[in-house]
Amino acid sequence: MAADYVPPVQKGFGQFVDSIFLLVLVYCSLLAPLLLKTPDKPPEAETAKAHVTWKELGQNPAMEAQWRKLGYDAQQAKPIITSRFDYQIEPVSLIVTALVIVGYFVFVLRVSERQYRQVIAEKFGETS
Repeated sequence: MAADYVPPVQKGFGQFVDSIFLLVLVYCSLLAPLLLKTPDKPPEAETAKAHVTWKELGQNPAMEAQWRKLGYDAQQAKPIITSRFDYQIEPVSLIVTALVIVGYFVFVLRVSERQYRQVIAEKFGETS
């Protein structure tokens, strides 16, 4: 019978570098949309209105208190409250994302298959 398989051991420094690299990737992937999006400018007609009340913004006294804790008055909070999230899906971004995910999946399968075959060859010897 063949000798017991002993997988390669990754040193602590290598694990540290890998984890820092993954943290940087996650951070960059979360920060990139914020950096790449252009700031929205409010239309001139809305900025001309002088006074806005919390009632007009649909905020109750509890909500108003929370806004005040954050340092906003009704005028400052209006663009945040009235702007709606844009749920449009960009086809190019969707396709690129799908290709990256599928490409990564194929890469992982190929590397895993290669490593699996190496382990089998080491454990049981060469087979066809």
